[in-house]
This record gives sequence, C-alpha cells and structure tokens, in this order.
Amino acid sequence: MKTSEFDYDLPVELIAQVPAEPRDSSRLMVIDKTNKTFKHEHFYDILNYLQAGDVLVWNNSKVFKARLHGTIMLDEKTAGIKLPKVVTDKILNTSVVEIFLVRPMENLGVWKVLAKPGKKLRLGMRVVFAEDFSAEVITKETDGTFLMQFNSNDVEVRAKANKYGDVPTPPYIKTKKFADLENRYQTVYAKTEGSVAAPTAGFHFTPELIEKLKNKGVEFAEITLHVGLGTFLPVKTENIEEHKMHSEWVELSDKNAHIINNAKAEGRRVVAVGTTTVRTLEGIAQGLEGGVVCTWQGDVNIFIAPGFKFKIVDALITNFHLPKSTLLMLVSAFAGDKEFMLRCYKEAVKEKYHFFSFGDAMLIK
Repeated sequence: MKTSEFDYDLPVELIAQVPAEPRDSSRLMVIDKTNKTFKHEHFYDILNYLQAGDVLVWNNSKVFKARLHGTIMLDEKTAGIKLPKVVTDKILNTSVVEIFLVRPMENLGVWKVLAKPGKKLRLGMRVVFAEDFSAEVITKETDGTFLMQFNSNDVEVRAKANKYGDVPTPPYIKTKKFADLENRYQTVYAKTEGSVAAPTAGFHFTPELIEKLKNKGVEFAEITLHVGLGTFLPVKTENIEEHKMHSEWVELSDKNAHIINNAKAEGRRVVAVGTTTVRTLEGIAQGLEGGVVCTWQGDVNIFIAPGFKFKIVDALITNFHLPKSTLLMLVSAFAGDKEFMLRCYKEAVKEKYHFFSFGDAMLIK
C-alpha cells in the first residue's frame, strides 16, 4: 500500500491555532463504520453515544516543558579537536540552540534530543540552559537526533525543564503564547509526567462532562503512554510496509487490565480515547491469546495500518490527523475502509472543522 494513498488537501486556515473554549464545545463528527455514515455534533453530545457499561480508556500521560533554549560553550577540547578561530567565532556568534528533549535512555542522565540548528552541535560540546542546568553532546544518531548527558536523573531533568523550558506545542501551531497555554496543552486528567507531545484526543473532556458520564454508568480505565515526536511524523517511505515504527514507553496496571478484560468478557464496549490508547491496548494484546490484555510496563512499537485485526478496541475518540501520518493510517484501519475515512476527512474540510492538536474530534463506532 502506498503512502500517497493517505494524502488529502487541507486549507491552512483550518489548522486550529487555539483550543475550543470551553473544551467540550468543539465539534464532533460521529462516524458509523458499519453503515458508512456520519453525523455532525458537538463534543458534549458524546453523552448520547456512550452508554452504561461502556469502558472509556484514556492516556493519563502528562506533558512536560521539553523545549529548551541553551548556549553552546566551546573550548579547545571540544570533541578532542582544536577548531580554527574562524570556526569558533562563527559558532559563538550564533551560539543559541534549541534542544527538544525526546526521551530518557537506559543510561542514567542520557537523553535522546532534537537540536535546531543541529549543525551547530559537535561531540563534546556543552550546552548551558541555566546556571544549574547543562548537558554535554555525547553522540549523533543516524536519524539526526543527538544523545546528551545530563548530570541529573530523569525526574530532576524534567523538573528543571519545567522550570526553564517552554510548552512543546507542535510546529503547525504558530500561536506560541496565549492565556493558560500551560494548562490547555494538557488533558484535565493528566497525572503521569513524561510526554513531549500531548495525547490530544482527551483535550475535549471537562470535569463536568466526565462526571455526567460516570453518572450515566460509563466506567473508566487508564493507560500511560509517554508520547514522543515520532507519533506525528509523516511516513517517508513510498510503501507503508517499509516504514519503521518508533517505540513508545507504556504502562498498564493490573487494576486497569482487569477492568478492560471484564468488559470484553461481558460483551461491553471498550472505547479508546486517542490513538495512543489504541496502540497501547492492541500492542499488549498482540502477544496474547483471545481478546485480553495483561499488566504491562515497557516499550510498544506497533504499526497499525489497513488490514490490522483489532482485538480490544470497539470504538475510538480521536482528532483529525496529518496527511500521510501513521495516525491517519490507524484510523483508516479502524474504520475498515480507507476510502470511506478519506471521504469523512473531505466532509470535515467542506464543513470547516478544525484540524490537528487543538482541533475538533471524531467518534468512530
């Protein structure tokens, strides 16, 4: 299957720059994947589509301020090479660099990062973010990322990033500062810190809406998947089968696995909030017999594309995704018909839905 088959035209003015206020006032396209129909609603109408006994599963991961701005410190020992003065002067004259923390590695204090501009960095360089916060470049990876050594553990690095860094909104959001950005680029139920990008399908829930769902008899469960940048990157291979999926750290507790397995055993629906939840549940289920999940803590790198057989998820709440992305491939697989899903996207463009992180939502059932 070709990556180009998952492309669509999107006017730039439909890319949401700020979130809906209140959260649940965003629009909702309700998609019936069996009858190939769709309806236009608002997110607060989801009360009419979820029923007593449904298990709503969301990702409780919390975003931290992963975007850092630092100053390169050079000396003659940089990478063991004595650089010509003209080179050091050129670098020092433009010595500010943006470092984006992607994920901690196995070795204490080592993080995979993106750098902009990456050409400024050489092995052995030290980047200073604050008087008590710096890191050294230890290697450049083949994918263009860097490994940097911090003199702190993961928790301390995130704490200092939250003190000195910025909210890591995606590049298509040009409005970098607006009222309450720190809280609005976060779900109301976020609690486990570790994501560098938000699980955005959950943005639409408010405490009041959650309470109404509980009163209706909807049951809740949660997973943790720390979202990395790879989630949103376009597929660059011509054939989707050649795409190498990134790994993501996930956790499913015994309590939450029990809630989900009980629902499946009793024929009740499992409704996933977001593609991160889908990848977690279906990734864990792939190694097990039957439609069950188990307690899990570790990496998952499942690539869900048309033809995939879903074992756990019965309905999906999600946003509208980037062209040629693995997320669009996932929702096309869940809808069971790529052409139908692209027709839904075309309808959303026609009706001027808002797209991407701060955009509107769809319910596929």
